[in-house]
Amino acid sequence: MLTDFCYIYDMTILVTNIQQLVGVREQSHLLRGKELAKLPCIENAFLVVKDGLIAEYGSMEAIGNREDTIQNKFDAADQFVLPAWCDSHTHLVFAVSREEEFVDKLKGLSYSEIAAKGGGILNSAKKLADKTELELLRLAWNRLQELIQTGTGAVEIKSGYGLSVEAELKMLRVIKKLKETSPIPVKATFLAAHTYPQEYKENHKG
Repeated sequence: MLTDFCYIYDMTILVTNIQQLVGVREQSHLLRGKELAKLPCIENAFLVVKDGLIAEYGSMEAIGNREDTIQNKFDAADQFVLPAWCDSHTHLVFAVSREEEFVDKLKGLSYSEIAAKGGGILNSAKKLADKTELELLRLAWNRLQELIQTGTGAVEIKSGYGLSVEAELKMLRVIKKLKETSPIPVKATFLAAHTYPQEYKENHKG
């Protein structure tokens, strides 16, 4: 995949024959209103990535002698090149999916009703507490690889399912290890008191 090349920061890469280079704007500014509906593209384009940063781009008609001077090439014929997705809100470190709760939501159950059935954050916290740090790391690493393969170029990861000092620190250590080994930028957020732990359900002050 092209993403595999773009995380090599000490070389120059030429991507040629791009069917559409998407999201090309000459001026960088915050988009608002009707501007969000416009998606400028360059048809049959090339892109030069140098040391992990975009260095040049344009139509293949204007590629000049770049194909002769750049050794590392990637032919993107019939493919699209888009800006990476920067996911600014994730809970990537968790023990077990709660996808079955979507069915409950579709049936009209409230969050409190789902929690009363044993679901919700308290359920996630209990299952997370039962997992070892290594197990959580393995699960989170696999999820991170899936995100990267689908175009995510940077990710924020929250703690918050621990609901105890020990479990929150366990989550944060996992996030730290992901940050140290991930090919994309990872930002960690300490999310304290995501909800009231079971032992403090009737003792909010405590």
